[in-house]
Amino acid sequence: MSKIKKKPIDRSTTTISKEDIRFEKVIKNAGWFFLFSLGIFVVYYGIFDFILELIEIEITAMIYSYVIFSGTSSAFCFALSTKISKNRDRKKEIFLDWLLAEFIVSIFAIFSVAIYQW
Repeated sequence: MSKIKKKPIDRSTTTISKEDIRFEKVIKNAGWFFLFSLGIFVVYYGIFDFILELIEIEITAMIYSYVIFSGTSSAFCFALSTKISKNRDRKKEIFLDWLLAEFIVSIFAIFSVAIYQW
């Protein structure tokens, strides 16, 4: 065990505005939306293609990009809401970093799917 004891963070002096709470809830709900849309597709694919074998779903570049985009967007949204709830004073900086990361990952995904189709 470590002999260094962490000082407890005094959160009683910080005030949380309604806008901060609403902002965190919107981001968390966006994460749940992306995760729910990914889950619907995976359940649909699993039931109708694997279990019932009623239809044949081909994994094309469009489906692959949808799965990758919705999965990474969900993870990014959950990470952003967790990071902002722990560091409310750096909310703007963290949000701008998230926007940049989301843009870079989206551009990378678009180019990789375009190269795959080419």
